[in-house]
Amino acid sequence: MSIAQIHSVDELHQYIAQPGKKLLFKHSTTCPISAKANEEFQAYVQSSGTPAAVVHVIEDRPVSNQIAEDFGIKHESPQIFLLEDGEVRWNTSHWKITRDAIKEAVNS
Repeated sequence: MSIAQIHSVDELHQYIAQPGKKLLFKHSTTCPISAKANEEFQAYVQSSGTPAAVVHVIEDRPVSNQIAEDFGIKHESPQIFLLEDGEVRWNTSHWKITRDAIKEAVNS
């Protein structure tokens, strides 16, 4: 399962609108915590088949800001969301982003 990279607000809204469960990960390419979270995220996605997308918060800041605005959830980085039918079912950030935590959220 490949991870889509979202570069525009249009792409973001198309992704959110898709039915079913999916993951959205906000990744800072300059942050060591985010690098670790990204490893966990990638490991989960490779083993699960859950649709997933990533936003690079520095390179695509408008998209990152739009996520905070759309969901009313304060921006953090790294940050992950479990979306289902256009709504956030779960989110967490920083060191709490682990393969096991993602798996538990998706399966609950």
